[in-house]
Amino acid sequence: MFLGTAYQGEPDFMEEILKGLLKVEHGFKPIEMAARDLFKPGSDAKNMSLARDLLKNDHYQIRSVGVFILGYMASENDQALPVLKNEVSLDPSWQVQEILAKSFDQFCKDRGYKKALPVIKEWLDDKNPNVCRAVTEGLRIWTGRDYFRDNPGAAIGLISRNKNSESEYLRKSVGNSLRDISKKHPGLVEQETASWDLSDRRVLYTYKLVNKTRS
Repeated sequence: MFLGTAYQGEPDFMEEILKGLLKVEHGFKPIEMAARDLFKPGSDAKNMSLARDLLKNDHYQIRSVGVFILGYMASENDQALPVLKNEVSLDPSWQVQEILAKSFDQFCKDRGYKKALPVIKEWLDDKNPNVCRAVTEGLRIWTGRDYFRDNPGAAIGLISRNKNSESEYLRKSVGNSLRDISKKHPGLVEQETASWDLSDRRVLYTYKLVNKTRS
């Protein structure tokens, strides 16, 4: 039902784990726990085959397991990150997009946030707003992450790249992320937003979100 040829002969408990997820309507913890149970460290071929099988499923809960598994692989496996970026980002389910964000953060954590900077910048500059949002939303609260904890200005600058995105969905993530940081670093956020062109309605939308609690 859920598992492909790579998992033929495996214990039936794998199928049972996945069937149980269809009852999950709120929250992602059970999905993440299932992905941890099914992920096999050091078995890239099996993990990739399983993830790809799960991504084909009709149920977002099952596809999300596949996304989590790809996130666990991404820092060490060259194939996993492109699948997340180029395929998972096209999934129509907002729930799957939330898991994409979590999986990107998992990649950054495993790689090291400083070492992941080139990939972070690449994703933030992508034309697909889901790819950009996976970074902006996945790393929240940015200044709670290694490297960005000591370099809040770098976080603010990176997040602000998409302040005038055509996607309101992405701009909302940008504004909320900067507002998070402003609670501990108000001066830095004010310095950044002071240079924004508020005659641009998209930028103004983001600016209002950043300053939502300051009125």
